[in-house]
Amino acid sequence: MSQCKNVFEAILRYGHDEDFVPNEENGFEATDAPAGSSDKIEVLRRRVELGQPLWHTTDRVDYSGLTGAIRPRE
Repeated sequence: MSQCKNVFEAILRYGHDEDFVPNEENGFEATDAPAGSSDKIEVLRRRVELGQPLWHTTDRVDYSGLTGAIRPRE
């Protein structure tokens, strides 16, 4: 498979997402992973791969209850 030279060539070859309708089936579940974490990024990547919506209505929206590493000041 040859690489596309520009975005217009990619659209001609693969189409575009103007008519994309997310599929909420196939294990579309909320995640408790905090924003920016590697776990959350993996969940978002998997959702895109499966054609699911990026955001679930009950995904974690804050950092409450989490404990972070504390580095002493020098």
